[in-house]
Amino acid sequence: MTINPDGTLLFQWGWFTINATIFFTWLVMALLTLGSWLVTRNLKSEGSLSRWQNLLEVLVNGINSQIREVSRQEPGPYLPFVGTLFIFIAISNILTIIPGFIPPTSSLSTTAALAICVFIAVPVFGIAHRGVLEYLRQYLKPTFFMLPFNIIGELSRTLALAVRLYGNMMSGTIIVAILLTITPLIFPIVMQALGLLTGLIQAYIFAILAMVYIASASKVHQDLEKKGEE
Repeated sequence: MTINPDGTLLFQWGWFTINATIFFTWLVMALLTLGSWLVTRNLKSEGSLSRWQNLLEVLVNGINSQIREVSRQEPGPYLPFVGTLFIFIAISNILTIIPGFIPPTSSLSTTAALAICVFIAVPVFGIAHRGVLEYLRQYLKPTFFMLPFNIIGELSRTLALAVRLYGNMMSGTIIVAILLTITPLIFPIVMQALGLLTGLIQAYIFAILAMVYIASASKVHQDLEKKGEE
């Protein structure tokens, strides 16, 4: 069983190479794009809704509810980013039930790229809500001497986000490989079910942590809004 998709080379032409991580990432993105087009091309606001539109509305409402609960803000600005993170990771992990599919989330390259997206999104949302000076001022709190520690905290948080998802997916793959070697007739179905559950939980945790970091970056704006309402 292939554990790390980075080491599986599928195509090479000179310096241009495509490994399993790139291929399956593109495959997941293509499936999501095609699925989004198929589901949203005939959306209705009245009458009987298709099962796919019902499923889409349940998914969007669920993500909106979680964003609202975590951030205490309207989910509109955050839904595209957080929802995309959750759906991409969840679909990548769910597709592991297909023989031959290697989840790109079991590659540190993919999880690091997702974590970097969160690392960039946090100041973008923070500056959009609080302004540049107010956002940068938080790195000087409670004193100027905390600046290097606050910067290290931001970097370590991003690293932890990438390693957490990679480690959980990698360890799950290794455990499945070991159990399938020991008892191939008993564990496959059980481990596949547990793998799906674990994959969905990991997608949920990653999206929630991303939302927590973004909500933390816009906290002052939220406090100001509360004071204004009072």
